[in-house]
Amino acid sequence: MKHLLIILSILLSFTINSCSPYKDSSSSTTTSDNTTTDSTTTDEDTTTSSSGSGVFVGVGQYGKEVRSIDNGTSWDNETCQILTDLDGVAFGNNTFVAVGQSGKIVRSTDNGTSFSTVTPVDNTNLDGVAFGNNTFVAVGDSGKIVRSMDNGSTFSAVTSGISTALYGATFGNNNFVGVGLSGKILRSTDNGSSWNNSTSPITSSLFGVSFGNNNFVGVGQNGKIVRSTDNGTTWDNSTSGISTALYGATFGNNTFVAVGSYGKIVRSTDNGSSWDNSTSGILSTLNGVTFGNNTFVAVGDSGKILRSTDNGSSWDNSTSTITTHLKGVTFSE
Repeated sequence: MKHLLIILSILLSFTINSCSPYKDSSSSTTTSDNTTTDSTTTDEDTTTSSSGSGVFVGVGQYGKEVRSIDNGTSWDNETCQILTDLDGVAFGNNTFVAVGQSGKIVRSTDNGTSFSTVTPVDNTNLDGVAFGNNTFVAVGDSGKIVRSMDNGSTFSAVTSGISTALYGATFGNNNFVGVGLSGKILRSTDNGSSWNNSTSPITSSLFGVSFGNNNFVGVGQNGKIVRSTDNGTTWDNSTSGISTALYGATFGNNTFVAVGSYGKIVRSTDNGSSWDNSTSGILSTLNGVTFGNNTFVAVGDSGKILRSTDNGSSWDNSTSTITTHLKGVTFSE
């Protein structure tokens, strides 16, 4: 019995700490690289994507990671069994970085096939991450902001100047922008080293932010959408036409797409000035969205994955390998 308990203890320890991928017999590998946008994981203006290669990676509840190498049509389960929720993911410099609860950070340098844990700054929840100018920036509870300048190998804390939660981050035109509780908006012009408050036109919480065509767009509570045309310095209201929460936004092919509660999807083809409803076909909450290879991919509760190949006008279900919530998604060219 003693020997059996020792063996079980070793197996349990491996299960909790392993970040090795699980692959079935139909899984395959790709060798692509580059960058894109996501609800909490956006990068520079990505109006189109090159060639036909690329990897979509989604992250979520219990450290689950899923991966697609065929433009979101099919997905493999790259389970990183850390038992901690991952809430956001970004890509840059051939590296995926995902962040989550209790300050958890993991990274992958093999196109999302496997992930390794990174030493956390502390145990503050991290809700979103973005990449730009060779820098990863993650935001979270209590105004926490951490950044990495070595491709996600190490992170250090920077001063945000606030104590309220930040839920999303993005990068564009050499500016990082973070959004959060009560409409809070911060911006950094020095690669996340220092941050300034921007005047927000709302007091509703903002959950996601994206950049495209020299416009920043933030989305949030009660269908609220705000946008900035001056690199995040000032912001104006934009009418979404809905009253349910929007949790993520992205940009591609001259189109902004935002997703949220009850499967709501709205899109804008005029730089966020006006928005139209798209039919998702589901009622599950969608938490994140990204763009790559002329394809929009949205992820949500119960492992839901949707994709659109007509600039967000119509959406199809993709077969998901999991039933737990997916919180964020990004793309690497």
